[in-house]
Amino acid sequence: MSEITKKLLENTSKPLGVPALLVLEDGAVFSGTSCAAQGEVFGEICFNTSLEGYLEVITDPSYAGQIITMTYPQIGNYGVNREDCQSEKPALRGLVVRDMCQVPSNWRCELTLPDFLRENNVVAIEGVDTRTLVRHVRDNGAQRAVLSTLDTDVESLLAKVRASESIVGVNLAETVSRSEKATFGIDDLPKTQAFALSAPAPAKYKVVAYDCGAKLSIFQNLVRVGCELTAVPWDTPAEDVLAMNPDGVFLSNGPGDPDAVSGTYTQVEKLLGKVPVFGICLGHQMMSKAAGAQIEKLKFGHRGGNHPVMNLRTHRVEITAQNHGFGLLFPTLGELIPEESAGETEHRDDLRFWVEKRVAPVVRNEKFGRIQLTHVNLNDGTAEGIAFLDIPAFSVQYHPEASPGPTDAHYLFTAFSRLMDGREDYLDIDIAADRLAGWKFGGEVNA
Repeated sequence: MSEITKKLLENTSKPLGVPALLVLEDGAVFSGTSCAAQGEVFGEICFNTSLEGYLEVITDPSYAGQIITMTYPQIGNYGVNREDCQSEKPALRGLVVRDMCQVPSNWRCELTLPDFLRENNVVAIEGVDTRTLVRHVRDNGAQRAVLSTLDTDVESLLAKVRASESIVGVNLAETVSRSEKATFGIDDLPKTQAFALSAPAPAKYKVVAYDCGAKLSIFQNLVRVGCELTAVPWDTPAEDVLAMNPDGVFLSNGPGDPDAVSGTYTQVEKLLGKVPVFGICLGHQMMSKAAGAQIEKLKFGHRGGNHPVMNLRTHRVEITAQNHGFGLLFPTLGELIPEESAGETEHRDDLRFWVEKRVAPVVRNEKFGRIQLTHVNLNDGTAEGIAFLDIPAFSVQYHPEASPGPTDAHYLFTAFSRLMDGREDYLDIDIAADRLAGWKFGGEVNA
């Protein structure tokens, strides 16, 4: 912790925790004090730029194996409401913040964030210059890190972190998936959110959801558009899924290296073309892998609530919430079809080329026919969404369920229901209207 921080704290009632250190494998060291559980944890350092929604981030199973840095300077100001948690318990390895709020203020608050973290044995550090840390990760890339309140010897921690395991090649989805089937319906929706949300649509669709570390808010949004869900483990055989006679199959988000989750994408390969399929985040990567595509590890990932994405079909820019460290290499899905790609025959690594052309290119995939690029990240030109044109299936890399967070992509849940209805125009939705569907404003319901 810096001397300035210590002097500021001297004149407050905030307790000063025990010394803590964050050490990266390249030798970078960040000091602070403990603000949650005591311990020593290893993981890949990453950062999230969201200005709100720290509880959503902390309880997102997709963060398994990672130490999260929150860029917003104060975390914990509205405390914790358990109904907003995305999983039964946090899966992250550790938490890094500038300032941890000890006295939250919110009418829905049940307990403080530090108490919640201690309850779940999550190691956290505050007093870190998070702006410097984030700039370091952006410049040098994601890497292994150790967070310790037990060992304050830099050389010792550096040796430990360099000997620790990388998340590359590790099936982390297996560690956060459910072990048996479970159902989700209207009765499972959070009661304390009813003040803001209108009544859900009546159950119309039977959907089987592969749980690779699913956020509960995804399931809740599917229920709200009329889905009756059966969630199954990450490696459930496709034959068992089809035996349930679903109207559709959903592929969830999840943590880690998609190449290591063969137990899911090999089953997805058997499902594509048999039933309508919708994938989010890791689910998007599972569909891509099933189609024979390659996945790349991003330098520092996409994590936050303000990522601009161009919808190549509508030419609208959608502000999206994202959380992934791997991404689809679109050119590996197949060769371009010139007559459906504005005459273009050569792939570009930077997919913003298609944004400038105002074209949604189409490739010929050896397994499933034509696949269209539907969404592109405007920050770095990576793939954010695809649609299969000859079978009922589509996926996106980002998170339309974000709550709190941007609602621009909320229409994708409606799109899935339209896909299960057999509509060819399932993605042709006015997001200016649909992004507000289901919300109450001043007692009025926007349908």
